[in-house]
Amino acid sequence: MNLTKTVVLKLKETDDSIQETMERYTEGMNFASKVVYENGEPLSANRLQKLTYKHLRENLDLPSQMSCNVARQVSGTYKALQKQVEKENSEWQKIEFSPTNIKFSYGRDYKINKEKLSITTLDGRKKYEITNYEYAEQFFSGEWKYLASELVKHKDGEYYFHLTCEKEVEEKPIEKSSNFMGIDVGINFLAVGTTTDKNQTFLGKGVAKDLRKTYKKMRQRLQSKGTFSAYKRLKALSEKEKRLMKQLNHKVSKEIVKFAKEEGVDVIGMEDLTDIRDGTRVRKKDRYNHESWAFRQLQKFIEYKAVEKGIRVEYIDPENTSKTCSRCGHISRNNREGLNFVCEECGYELHADLNGARNIEHKVRDFRHDLESQGSCQPPDVDGVETTSATASCGAEPQASS
Repeated sequence: MNLTKTVVLKLKETDDSIQETMERYTEGMNFASKVVYENGEPLSANRLQKLTYKHLRENLDLPSQMSCNVARQVSGTYKALQKQVEKENSEWQKIEFSPTNIKFSYGRDYKINKEKLSITTLDGRKKYEITNYEYAEQFFSGEWKYLASELVKHKDGEYYFHLTCEKEVEEKPIEKSSNFMGIDVGINFLAVGTTTDKNQTFLGKGVAKDLRKTYKKMRQRLQSKGTFSAYKRLKALSEKEKRLMKQLNHKVSKEIVKFAKEEGVDVIGMEDLTDIRDGTRVRKKDRYNHESWAFRQLQKFIEYKAVEKGIRVEYIDPENTSKTCSRCGHISRNNREGLNFVCEECGYELHADLNGARNIEHKVRDFRHDLESQGSCQPPDVDGVETTSATASCGAEPQASS
């Protein structure tokens, strides 16, 4: 199983070559974007490269590998847009890129060690010192394989290298797994976990709701003023709220994976909540908490921390997990009332989130038996991403919440 991580490293000193190269690279992406937009549908990276390579090389003087990276990056962006168009969450539109990042391929246009980064610029190959720190030392131990990475200009105006790397980690084959764990992520409790042996944990009770409520009131007060200084303060508050939520998700994910390791869990099951916001109706007063719920970020944190510990992660279909009685299997919307679950068929009573977590554990355990009976233990893809690998981002600046 491959574990993939992205570590953010700050460049100590920069020069004009970086910004000039970034601007030229962005000009190339906008040219490629125009080609795709006028085509009316996404183009493969290879097809787009054939249509744009000559212009990027001869008219914009972009290096060869950088010209190839432009096609890959733009093609991927439009494929993501097309998925949103198909879900009727967006419309076909021309994408404009801003000069904030450049994609590099390891060995071809970048090399790195724990002290220096060597990248291709318009002025040729250049070396820049990077700020290293204790946590990042592990990524230069020789265990990690470096992948395509990005040089990014952050909001503070500084340049950071987002180094993406991967390594093999051992995991127990799913057909030999016997102890499973279901995790229900939510708003009242950020995570509720239960194992095959019915050992359970409740984490993050009310913390996220209290945080969101506090910042919502602060925003409402500033919005009522309508001044420029209030607007600047609103932006600062938004970034601080994201940082605090990210820290909370890191804490909860660390605790739940620690619990799983102590319980000898082999496989963790979670719901595939893709498009959950589109298909869920909520009361007006709860709409903000629902829209700002950073569930995907928490799931990804749990995923990569679990993989580091050799615990497999699988995503299951979330259909009826909150409506099904985990004892008798009866399905009814009337079974659940807030945080209380009372089965109208057998009268079984349980905390609603714990009932959901038990149903998730049942589903992932059944998935293992289904694979074994079919003579295959290869898990299906979830939204096009293999669930046996994990991705994480760690470094100086928080990423956007899900």
